[in-house]
Amino acid sequence: QVQLVESGGGSVQAGGSLRLSCSISVYTSRCMAWFRQAPGKEREGVAVIDGDGRTTYVDSLQGRFTISKDNAKNTLDLQMNSLKPEDTAIYYCARGLTSSCPNTWRDEYMYAYWGQGTQVTVSS
Repeated sequence: QVQLVESGGGSVQAGGSLRLSCSISVYTSRCMAWFRQAPGKEREGVAVIDGDGRTTYVDSLQGRFTISKDNAKNTLDLQMNSLKPEDTAIYYCARGLTSSCPNTWRDEYMYAYWGQGTQVTVSS
């Protein structure tokens, strides 16, 4: 059974940084992603990393967020810098079905397993 558990969320002032981590119960070389859901909005894809470590970001976040994974520790991380109030959301990690990430990686139906989410709150 694949289980994903996020951690590292919290409250921070605008301009600050947070590092989220997703612990994965089994070794995986699958496409892994971070999504987020802001209050009153749909869940949206933030960043994705494939089995070979190639990364893709939503254009608006590239340069501030960095996705990475540690295969030895079975963890997926999201380093978030220069945070803004509009980054406030629940952040989720997700595991896909293939090692490559499709062009439709922002579609949540591409992912079979999800964590429970971790809250990130950015105050101005």
